[in-house]
Amino acid sequence: MTSDGASGARVAAGFPGPPKLGTSEGGSRTFAFPYLLLPSLWAARNRMQRRERGDSLRGLLFGGVGILVVGALFWGAYWLTRQLAAYEEFGDYLLRLGLSWLFLSFLAFLGFSGIVTALSSFFLSDDLRLLMTSPIAARRLFAARFMRTLGSASWMVIVFMTPVLAGIGVGRCAPWAFYVTAVSTVVPFAMIPVALGSACTLLVVNVFPARRARDLLMLMGLVFAAGIVLLLRFIQPERLLRVESLPDITDFFATLQSPITPLLPSFWAGEALFAGIQGGVDWLHQAALWTTAGAFTVVLAGAHERWHFAGYSRSQEAPKTRFAHFRALDVIASALPLSTVRRQLLVKDLKVFLRDVSQWVQLLPLLALVLLYLYNFQVLDLERMAFIGGFVKNIYAFVNLGMAGFVMATVAVRFVFPAVSAEGSAFWIIRTSPISMHDFLWSKFWTALVPVLLFTEALTIAANQLLGVDPFLKLVAAGAMVVMTFALVGLATGLGARYPRFGADATQAAGSYGGVMFMIVAVLLIIVIIALLGWPSSMYMMSKSGLVRFRLTPERQAIIVACFTAVVAICVATWWLAMRSGVRALDAMRN
Repeated sequence: MTSDGASGARVAAGFPGPPKLGTSEGGSRTFAFPYLLLPSLWAARNRMQRRERGDSLRGLLFGGVGILVVGALFWGAYWLTRQLAAYEEFGDYLLRLGLSWLFLSFLAFLGFSGIVTALSSFFLSDDLRLLMTSPIAARRLFAARFMRTLGSASWMVIVFMTPVLAGIGVGRCAPWAFYVTAVSTVVPFAMIPVALGSACTLLVVNVFPARRARDLLMLMGLVFAAGIVLLLRFIQPERLLRVESLPDITDFFATLQSPITPLLPSFWAGEALFAGIQGGVDWLHQAALWTTAGAFTVVLAGAHERWHFAGYSRSQEAPKTRFAHFRALDVIASALPLSTVRRQLLVKDLKVFLRDVSQWVQLLPLLALVLLYLYNFQVLDLERMAFIGGFVKNIYAFVNLGMAGFVMATVAVRFVFPAVSAEGSAFWIIRTSPISMHDFLWSKFWTALVPVLLFTEALTIAANQLLGVDPFLKLVAAGAMVVMTFALVGLATGLGARYPRFGADATQAAGSYGGVMFMIVAVLLIIVIIALLGWPSSMYMMSKSGLVRFRLTPERQAIIVACFTAVVAICVATWWLAMRSGVRALDAMRN
């Protein structure tokens, strides 16, 4: 039966026929551009209607966190705006400067996000194989893809910016026209960097194959993160905390003003919003935003119509089979006291991870943020700050322990938890081979433990050294980080084996029911460990003051030892039980 006959049979049987681009049921003409957006909307609707295990828990967790973040942003913007309002003209100057810096930061983020999102929307999306062979005009396909790219690249910025602008408006008692101005400002502002990012993607894909361009754009993330670090260090905000630098406050604000030029859309958006706060309308900068956004979109549409098909054809080229052998790993692994099976599993996991650029390159922005975190302690002259006493510095030891724990949990849920799921369809090879699930899972654990332990231990020791905390607290924090690493890495490995998702990528597996459960348990574990270590450590530190009431009695010494022992016991139990549960889950799957 032909396709027309099958369609007629479906209509005769009472089923709706296939939709046709260009016509509707009544014969009136429809437009391909909005119609091409419907599959994404229908997919989101169907996903919301199809409930899976853990959806309610994820909804409550992320919804609660989202409400807290939005509330904190609104309150922070409102409080800061009210404080600036007390300084009259100087407060207005700082508010205008702050708006320009806010949009300047989002300008860079939207540009990079547009580059990455356009690569997926215009070249690597699965539905392009159908759309590129359909009778759809290139300009309409561009309009649909660009709207999809714009929404995917800017939704996070809009969610973040909405409570901030609302807090500023409420803090300054702005008229209702300010909120209309905010909408008419944010929309063209988001279009400009996304259009530029899409143009960069179009250029890169026509020079490199799309599969290789994806790795290149991932490496650009490192440049983006490094640029943020250099920008923050260029400003040097720590100068405000130095007494001897107070005469240089004017130079500090001149430094803040230097990256802001009237030629950037961020400056136009800030000026337009500041005029809206005062009850006026800045038609000049509004017109600059809309005309620039329209011009960039028109130019991008012409470039898309001219070069998109060539770039898409290059993206369909089969990748070359060359890959790195990493023979040094074989040499190093042969020297380890491991059995042959565990040695080969270790080498396999390391080589797969190092060959996948999209995996390890995601650690580079995190490394940049950690270096910035440590560098801030180095440039701050804490010894000259009278309000930062020794007690507060020692408190920072536990703050650093918590921060390192949260960083470890983030790394574990992204890289350790999906370790079993990353086997994908090749997991049947493990199941049918003469390899026990015990050796398989413990190989995953030891492969992840060593780099995570070295990373978090170095972060903890370096931060405490820069802060100048007490040697006793340095020892406590370093020891706690060791047992915490065993617990969190074992928990991530075990839960990842208990709740695998072999058909999903690493990001989807990390956001699954098991990933959410891991984050909840990990946060609770970190809080419990800090609580058990904080009280006995504070008792020991206060006993060094020489006061009689803080003297370490035998009862207090016993409590201190009990708390430290409880931390070790909880971490070891979490590690062992999670791994045991994971091995049992894999054995049950094998049987």
